[in-house]
Amino acid sequence: MPYQTRTPATPVNSVIEQPAQESELWRYNPEAIEAKYRNRPFAVLGRLLTIISSFSGLLLRIWWAKATGNNNNPKAQQKQADHLKAILTKLGPTYIKIGQALSTRPDLVPPVYLTELTSLQDQLPSFPNEIAFRFIEEELGQPPEKIYAEISDHPLAAASLGQVYQARLKTGEKVAVKVQRPDLQQRINLDIFIMRRIARWLQNNVKQVRSDLIGITDEFAARIFEEMNYAQEGRNAEKFKKLYGGMAEIYVPKIYWKYTGKRVLTMEWLDGTKLTNLKEVAAKGIDATHLVEVGVECSLRQLLEFGFFHADPHPGNLLALDDGRLAYLDFGMMSMIEPYQRYGLIEAVVHLVNRDFEALAHDYVKLDFLKPDTDLAPIVPALSTVFNNALGASVAELNFKSITDQMSGIMYEFPFKVPAYYALIIRSMVTLEGIAIGVDPEFKVLSKAYPYVAKRLLTDNSPELRHSLKDLLFKEGSFRWNRLENLLNNAKDSTDYDLKGAVNQAIDYIFSERGEFIRERLAEEIIQSVDILGRNTFQNITSLVQEQLGQKPTHNQTRGMSAEDRANLVHIQNIWRILQETPDFDPMFILPLIPKVLIKPETQQLGQKIAEGLLQRIAARFIRNVLLADPNGDKTRQREVIRYPGSLPLPKSALR
Repeated sequence: MPYQTRTPATPVNSVIEQPAQESELWRYNPEAIEAKYRNRPFAVLGRLLTIISSFSGLLLRIWWAKATGNNNNPKAQQKQADHLKAILTKLGPTYIKIGQALSTRPDLVPPVYLTELTSLQDQLPSFPNEIAFRFIEEELGQPPEKIYAEISDHPLAAASLGQVYQARLKTGEKVAVKVQRPDLQQRINLDIFIMRRIARWLQNNVKQVRSDLIGITDEFAARIFEEMNYAQEGRNAEKFKKLYGGMAEIYVPKIYWKYTGKRVLTMEWLDGTKLTNLKEVAAKGIDATHLVEVGVECSLRQLLEFGFFHADPHPGNLLALDDGRLAYLDFGMMSMIEPYQRYGLIEAVVHLVNRDFEALAHDYVKLDFLKPDTDLAPIVPALSTVFNNALGASVAELNFKSITDQMSGIMYEFPFKVPAYYALIIRSMVTLEGIAIGVDPEFKVLSKAYPYVAKRLLTDNSPELRHSLKDLLFKEGSFRWNRLENLLNNAKDSTDYDLKGAVNQAIDYIFSERGEFIRERLAEEIIQSVDILGRNTFQNITSLVQEQLGQKPTHNQTRGMSAEDRANLVHIQNIWRILQETPDFDPMFILPLIPKVLIKPETQQLGQKIAEGLLQRIAARFIRNVLLADPNGDKTRQREVIRYPGSLPLPKSALR
């Protein structure tokens, strides 16, 4: 359309930041902000009075509720939460972002406020076209009519940091043009300066404050500064595309760098439908639930594989394209997770699923939620109570929102401190889960996520996850077949699970120096399993022969097997069934691996150990049944454990 403009309510020059007059701080620098506003007391005082007057009504409500003994009244608390939401919206971009950030901080915000803050949206009026087009010319060196063949006569979306136009390049490509709000940096810099001063005072003077408020403020400010720099957003988009654009059903729009600057971003326009618009999505023949599953898998790769993740996947930033792919938009709020944090999250999910709450408590220490010297003794039963209630009969019923809600009480009671990176993870996953539930009320993100976690645990060759797998599968020297069965059963449902790769990695690890502990335990389990299967097979054959001879069988199929033996036998049978059900499973792929395994000296040692163990069991059973047999039927002597020099004591089941 022609370049229609609106008459600005304020003279353009009074609201546009002049680069010659104001140095633009595109990277967050708290020292520079301190230096800038330390000597501007009137500007600081004016903004501070606005903030105080805005919050005074809410503080008066809270004081009155406490004075009248009404502070625990749910209706009163709800009114306070509503009032807080209105205040943050009125105070503008910084405080809207603060509210959104606080919505993921159960250690700072009482549960009653979380719902309202989660629903906080950046819904602000647009600013005039003349200002936006002036910004385009300042950033790109040419007026819009020289760059774009056409541009919409009004912004199609307006948010806290900027607004978006639809345009078409001279070369014909349809694009989205994002333009930053005027005076944005000045306003945010001033707000950050005041926030840091308040945070420092609270941290130094209020004993009840356990969290690092200055650190939280700096983390928040760093994220919002990245969002303000549209050139950085473009780089984020390209990095995201490089890491995740290879997924068949994920699409990331192209950035047009020739028409992009720090305050203007030009990117490919995508025609699509919000996932939450179910009727329109269905009308296009697109399975919205499947696209949510695609989004969950992409998010898991972001969080647990590469660590570079989209921290704001709200409905407006996820589109269902007409060809059935899921498109990501808006790469301003991105974050990074360190490898140890990624591994720690995987371990925590596995421990939660397996209800190992002692290990989960230690995970919180590794993930920096708790200090290393924290007494975990009272925390473990609290975690057990909370999560056992939340888990109910099935892990599939647990979602991230319930985890956040359940943990909020524990975080108030115990000295938890939520790391800044985790707040963004929760924001990302809770938002994604909200979209998922809007599409399918029965959708459970954790249920869909665990197959990926199981796959990573089985196939990732990192020392951290190898150690986690060992801890998961072995307890007090005993192999837990049920957990291996659970892992394999979940991993087979992951879209890119490579069973052959997992087997190869397992062999390499087992026969490495680090795998000595596994080999020791594996030898014991093979000895026990072969012994059980051998006895069971012998007894079955004996019974079959007796039946053929017309005799009553003298052996029961499970005679001589303990309850644990029978359970392990069932798990082994189930594992074989799961392997057969795994996509692309072919038992013949094991054949080429046999020579590779046999030539290893560790294999010979393992085979010798297994043979010795089986011979010891056979000898022990012969001694018990023949040499120590009591003609009078007294079995007391038979229950003694026989120990051979240099060997482990034989379990009681071996003497049956």
